[in-house]
Amino acid sequence: MTTAAIDRRPGRRCHNVLNSLHSTHYFSPDLGRELGALGVTDPRAVNFAVRAAALGPVGAGAVTAAFYNYKHELVARHVPAVWTTVTPEQALAARARAVDATLRRLLGEDALVSAEMTEAAGLALRAAEGCSRAARPLYSAHADLPVPDAPHLAYWHAATLLREHRGDGHLAVLMAAGLDGLEALVTHTATGKGLAPKWVFGTRGWSQEEWDAAVARLRDRGLLDAAGELTEEGAALRAEIERETDRLDAGPYEHLGAAGVARLTELGAAFARTALGAGAFPADLLGKA
Repeated sequence: MTTAAIDRRPGRRCHNVLNSLHSTHYFSPDLGRELGALGVTDPRAVNFAVRAAALGPVGAGAVTAAFYNYKHELVARHVPAVWTTVTPEQALAARARAVDATLRRLLGEDALVSAEMTEAAGLALRAAEGCSRAARPLYSAHADLPVPDAPHLAYWHAATLLREHRGDGHLAVLMAAGLDGLEALVTHTATGKGLAPKWVFGTRGWSQEEWDAAVARLRDRGLLDAAGELTEEGAALRAEIERETDRLDAGPYEHLGAAGVARLTELGAAFARTALGAGAFPADLLGKA
C-alpha cells in the first residue's frame, strides 16, 4: 500500500471527539471564575493566559506565532501584561481547577470515576506517547507538564497533548498552503465547520473590514466564489490540508493501533455527546453566518 492510500481518517475522528471535550473549558464559566479570582477578567486575556501558560511568561510575538490565527495587535494588548497579574504557574493551576469543575458539571460525578474514564485516560496517554516534539511548540510545552492523578484530569491532559500536537502540525500545513491566519479562518468557516464570523471578530480580534479583505484575496486566488462559498479548487485545498494534517499527526494513532483508536473514539464520543447535551458550547459557535 502506498503512503497516499493509507486511510488516516480514524485518527482524525479520534482527535475530533477528544478535542471536543478538551475545548469545553474555553467556554466554561468556571474558567472565567477561576482566573477572575486572580485578577484576570477580560475573556481574551483569560484565553491567552491559560493556553500559553505552558510556554512560560512569553511575549506577544511567541503567542501570535504559536496561535497563528489571532490578530497580533489583540495579543499584544494582553501579553505580556497578563503575566504581571498572574504567573504561568498560577494560570495552569487555575485552569486545572476550572477543568475539574467543568467536567464534573458536564459529565456528572459517576462518569468521572467510571471504569470507562480510567480506560479512556490510559488509551489517550498511550496514544500521546507517539507524539513528536520537533517544530511543535504548544504540544512540546504541554508535554513537559505532569500527568494529573485523577483519571478525568489525566484524560483531559492527554486530549490536550493530542489536540496541540495536531494543531502545531496543522499550522505548518496552512503555511505551506499559503493561507495566513485570517484566510485560514475564512476558508474553514466557508466549509460550515469553522467558527461563525461573529466569534472570529470577538475572540480573534479581526474586524469585518479585514475579513472582507481576506475574502477578496481568496476570490482572487480562485478559492472562493462571488457568494463567499468555496470553489471546487477551494474545497480541494481544504480537503488536502486535512489529509496532510492527518499525515503529520499519524504518529499517536499508529502507536495506539487500530483497535485502540477505535475504542478510544467510542469512549471519547460518549463523553463528548454527554458534554454537548449538557450545553457545553454556545449554539451559534459554528456556521457561515
